[in-house]
Amino acid sequence: MTGSKIGMLIVIICYLILMLVVGFICSGKNKSAGDFYLGGRRLGPLVTAMSAEASDMSSYLLMGLPGLAYLSGLADVGWTAIGLGVGTYLNWLIVSKKLRRYSAKTHSITIPDFFSNRFGGSKAIVAVAALFIIVFFVPYTASGFSACGKLFSTLFGINYMRAMIISAIIIVAYTVLGGFLAASITDLIQSIAMTVALIIVIAFGVYIAGGMDAVAENAKSLTGYLSWSQTHNSETNSASPYGIITIISTLAWGLGYFGMPHVLLRFMAIKDENNLKVSRRIASVWVVISMFIAIFIGITGLSMSMNGSIPLLSGSDSETVVIKIAQLLSEHGVLAIIAAGIIISGILACTMSTADSQLLAASSSVSENIVKEVFGIELSAKKTMIIARTTVVVIAIIAIFLAQDPNSSVFKIVSFAWAGFGAVFGPLMLCSLFW
Repeated sequence: MTGSKIGMLIVIICYLILMLVVGFICSGKNKSAGDFYLGGRRLGPLVTAMSAEASDMSSYLLMGLPGLAYLSGLADVGWTAIGLGVGTYLNWLIVSKKLRRYSAKTHSITIPDFFSNRFGGSKAIVAVAALFIIVFFVPYTASGFSACGKLFSTLFGINYMRAMIISAIIIVAYTVLGGFLAASITDLIQSIAMTVALIIVIAFGVYIAGGMDAVAENAKSLTGYLSWSQTHNSETNSASPYGIITIISTLAWGLGYFGMPHVLLRFMAIKDENNLKVSRRIASVWVVISMFIAIFIGITGLSMSMNGSIPLLSGSDSETVVIKIAQLLSEHGVLAIIAAGIIISGILACTMSTADSQLLAASSSVSENIVKEVFGIELSAKKTMIIARTTVVVIAIIAIFLAQDPNSSVFKIVSFAWAGFGAVFGPLMLCSLFW
């Protein structure tokens, strides 16, 4: 391993240790299941906003979106980003305050709890809702673990499975220790790491590509690359139509927000519902800017490939474009090595901030909803915490098993889970709040 890679690894290890320290500090604040799964409803507006969006912006922010832009140009990834941006704003605008108010009034600490309490206390609703959370969150979590494995395997030559397992252990450790509060605070830290990573990558990438003019000229030279109604085919340098039905379908990504348990839980956890307006503004601005930069990184990365600065990428390898840029950056001195380490930590942040929230949501579905409510097993506060933490570990193990294939596409797995949650919970959530 070269000196630059060792330096990057040291930065990453420091970052991971920080996450574990946060989990340890928060561990003493979990006295009940409500504390473990909802942080005792005491989050401030900044933590609420950034933890919601960090948990939302999974590995597709620094892997999926740049990779898709790199391969096919503006249309597919651009319409997706517009849908997500609008969906984010509408979710905060019309769902957050009502869900915070109603969930507190009904003493609901999970999404299945809320649905059950809203519709007459039905155990069937709890069971079905919990089952769907498990079905969609386990592969979603697996995609995050897979992204970690790809990252370390590509960058450091570490065995994919070994890297993935180590990453999963760290995520599980601070989640099991600190629960929802640790997940939310680490999400805030991770959102900062993601932001810094985006800024460093785009600034360095544009410089190496030869400036904005060079990036623009390269993009214009590719058939259909900058079109909103065509997608670029990199193998043949041709364009395929991107019709109105496809555009509407892609915009529908935004509808998924109404059914995302890990985002909705942040609305339920804020200390004061009147702070949600501030949270909405912070969240919406951050999401729009970060997605725009992520897409531009993909476009810039292709320009860098064309001038020979980084290798030409194809298929799922395009999702490693940010990693390739970080590798190149690390060759420019000590400060550049630290910056590259921050970039890789940012990619980890994307993954970890989502995986911890997904583990908690899936765990709560098992321990709170299925064990206690469906089967009616009465547990002490101590036993509830033990089952909650054990469930996190078991779900993580299943996710590791599902993520064994290093060639799986992060973007495709995320889109599967996203569509599932949007369809299953989105309409029901809106009806439960407004009907």
